[in-house]
Amino acid sequence: MKSSAHAAISLAVAVGALAVTTPPIPAWAVVAVALVVGVGIDFDHFLLAWYNTGDLRPVRRCLRDPRIVVFDQDAIFDDGTVGALNRLLSHVVVGGLAVPALWLWRPYLAGLVAASLYAHVLADLVSTARNGVVVDREGHRPAGEPSDSTD
Repeated sequence: MKSSAHAAISLAVAVGALAVTTPPIPAWAVVAVALVVGVGIDFDHFLLAWYNTGDLRPVRRCLRDPRIVVFDQDAIFDDGTVGALNRLLSHVVVGGLAVPALWLWRPYLAGLVAASLYAHVLADLVSTARNGVVVDREGHRPAGEPSDSTD
C-alpha cells in the first residue's frame, strides 16, 4: 500500500481520536503522531529487505533519488525482497513492543499508536488479500493450483 493511502488512514485515526477523546496533548500533536506512526512503520521494509537479501540497495536507491520515496514507491524494492507476511509480522512485532512500552510512559500516546498501527496493519491485510491472494471459493484453494480431484 502506498504511503499516501496510509497517511489518509492515519489522518482518519487522528480525527477519530480527537472526536472521541480529550487528548492531554495538542490536536496538532495527535495528528502528527498518528501520521508519523501510520506512515513511518513502513521503514521496517528496509530492514526486512536487508535481512532477506543482505543488500542495502533500496537505501542507496532512495538516497540517490529521494523523489522515488514519494512519487515512485514501486521502484524502491525489488520484487520479493520484503515479502507480505514478513512485512505484516514485523509491523505486529514493532507494535507489540512499542505500545506496552509507551503505556508505561504515556497511556494516551500508547492508545493512539496502537490505533494507528492497527489501522495500518488492517489496511495492509485488506490490500494484500485484494491484490495478492485469489481464492477459488468452490474448491477452497488458491486459483491456479491443481485440484486434488480427478475430474
